[in-house]
Amino acid sequence: MSVDMRTYLAHVELANPITTAAGCAASGAELSQFFDLARLGAVVTRSITMAPRAGRPTPRMAETPSGMLNAVGLQGPGVEVFLERELPRLVDRGARAVVSVAGGSVAEYAALARRLSDAPGVAAVEVNLSCPNVEDLGRVFARDPAASAEVISSVRATMRYDVPVIAKLAPDVADIVAVARACVDGGADALAMINTPLGMSIDVDSMRPSLAAGTGGLSGPAIRPLAVRCLWQVHAAMPGVPIVGMGGVMTGRDALEMILAGACVVSVGTALFHDPYACLRILRELEDLLKERGFERLADAVGLAHRPPGAGPRHRIDLEESSL
Repeated sequence: MSVDMRTYLAHVELANPITTAAGCAASGAELSQFFDLARLGAVVTRSITMAPRAGRPTPRMAETPSGMLNAVGLQGPGVEVFLERELPRLVDRGARAVVSVAGGSVAEYAALARRLSDAPGVAAVEVNLSCPNVEDLGRVFARDPAASAEVISSVRATMRYDVPVIAKLAPDVADIVAVARACVDGGADALAMINTPLGMSIDVDSMRPSLAAGTGGLSGPAIRPLAVRCLWQVHAAMPGVPIVGMGGVMTGRDALEMILAGACVVSVGTALFHDPYACLRILRELEDLLKERGFERLADAVGLAHRPPGAGPRHRIDLEESSL
């Protein structure tokens, strides 16, 4: 018996729920040397900015127990080069492209959406809200419900109606449900969580911070319980909103945990740095786990941990019609 692994990001159907996480596979060129990118549910690009960015000084990465810190600084070629070179390569390989965008102002996010709106092959746009707002003393958008909603509203108003807008949320906030609700009210078709929480380590030999920037984003298995908690809370509050879960997914069991908490799509990030085949392996393990537990469809497992023991599977219509 095979399991129907199809899932939905708003109205967009994906062949399976496993995608790359933004920033962990650039725009897919490196991974395409190892396998056919069309085998993934989608490829989420690194966060694209309007202008090219050199990123932060080195060292940018440091290992930590059960994870890693990074402060790359959104290094990238800018939206024009992305549209000219990187996006067409993804489309030519048959991959579904979810384009992550990042900006320093509401106007910059809107400008990015405007450039992407007419680009062929964009399956969805993921709005990286973990960026400092240069017009508000550098306060991070993701930590303020109103600021997050304003960004999402500007992107949603600019993008084509048939391209879902996904709000990517940060965990280090007072109330992630409040931010999530504000984003949905602002027009988000789906939510992604979690972005990396802020962390730091100090090299006791050099007696200096391990990263040149001092602090950086923490990823890897260490943050998975934090991600599951955020997923659980947001799905409980808004069960009809599609959620992309991420944060320390290393195995199929990790992916299933996020799905049971409420995710209908799962992104793989840090695991790719030591295993380029991680996405395919996790997909295979996830399907085997679902089969062992008697599931005929992935959709029946989404959010199942919220249901009373012995309750029947959720109806597939919950996922297909959640954005209608």
